[in-house]
Parts: sequence; C-alpha cells; structure tokens
Amino acid sequence: MTLIKDKYSYVQHQRKEIDGNRFYLDSNGNPVASVTTILAETKPPESKEQLENWKRRVGHEEANRITKQSTDIGTMVHEAVEAFYHGHEWDTFPDTDDGRVARKMTQTMMDHCLPKINEVWGLEVSLVMDDFYAGTADCIGIYNNKESIIDFKTSRKMKKKEWIEDYFLQCVAYANAHNKAFNTNIKQLVVLMVDRLYLHKVFVIPEDEFELYTQKWRIRLSNYLNMKFKEKNGG
Repeated sequence: MTLIKDKYSYVQHQRKEIDGNRFYLDSNGNPVASVTTILAETKPPESKEQLENWKRRVGHEEANRITKQSTDIGTMVHEAVEAFYHGHEWDTFPDTDDGRVARKMTQTMMDHCLPKINEVWGLEVSLVMDDFYAGTADCIGIYNNKESIIDFKTSRKMKKKEWIEDYFLQCVAYANAHNKAFNTNIKQLVVLMVDRLYLHKVFVIPEDEFELYTQKWRIRLSNYLNMKFKEKNGG
C-alpha cells in the first residue's frame, strides 16, 4: 500500500540534453535549463577552482571513479527511499561493497531522518517555471508539521551548512515553482543527509529565511540568463 497522498496532479515534463546539459520542455514546449545546470554554470570562480585543484591532486581517473561511485550509491539510496514510500520492497541492493554501503545509508536515513516526514505528496516531482527553469524535486510534503520541499542527500563525509548553499537554492527554486503552479505556500526547505560513516544530519531552512534564499536564487538565475543571452548574441 502506498504511503503517498495524491494531493496534487503532478505531470512529468519531457527532458532533453542540449550541449551535455539537462533541459526540460516547459508548458509552451520551450526548453528551459534545469536548476542543477543553472547552479553548476553560475558557481563562483573559487568553487570551480577548488574542484579543478582536487581533480589534479587525485588524478582525473581517480576523480571520475570517486564521482561515479558517489553517484551510484546516491542513486541506490534514492531509489530505495522511493520504493519504501510507494509501499514496494526497498531492500534490493546488489551484494557488492557499494550495495552494502547504500543499504546501511538507507537504513540510517529511514531510522533517523524520515520519521519526521508526516505526509508525502510526491516523489521525483517534475516542476517548471515557464520560460525560466525546471527541475525534479526529490520529495514534496509535510516535514515536522510544515509544508516542505525535502531533499535526500548522500555524501562521502558530513557537510557543514555553509558548504551546501546550492542545495538550499535548489530547494527554494522548486518551492517557488510549486507555489506558482499549485497555489501553495511552501516556505520550509529540508535537506536530509547521510554520509558513509552512517552519520546523519537534518538541515532546515525555516520560513523566515525563505525570502533570503529566494533572492539568492534569483541572482543566480539572472546571471545564467544574462550569460546565455550574451553567448547567443556574441556579447
């Protein structure tokens, strides 16, 4: 039996790849960049430099291996949580080192992070702000009795709040798109994180900080749109 309450009629917007980046077709059939694409392309120069320095330090082959492993483990955890909420068998991990890690990370998430989710309205919900951006939210529902955008994150090691501003910007972009599309008033952002030492942490952006992150997101979005306009017009 599903644990999801079908409160809103969510639809899946078509995805497409353009120049290696993810886009979605909005309700007018126009391609708009994904939130993750926008955030990746508007990172501060120092963040991009840190990433390149890490790749040079460990070697590009090792960096690719680490990135793929992290992606694979994260995908397994996300799929297990989704199966759990749909009322399906979730413990279907492969009998590999990565599979065993993903299983324990999922169990940690279930034991310590998920219990405060009161309702789930949708998982992997496709959201579009026509003409501007789109993306897929991990979870939309009620967390600790407040309507929320909820993001499930896995990490090699636990992160500090000041390191993960882009996660909150991702969530606030989804919240604004959902509020416009469904006339909701979601203003709480929740990031549930588990690392490979099976530590867990809940990051909550409360309602009184929502507008701050909305403004930060709008600046990043504006920077992206201006950058693409200049590229298109040879500026």
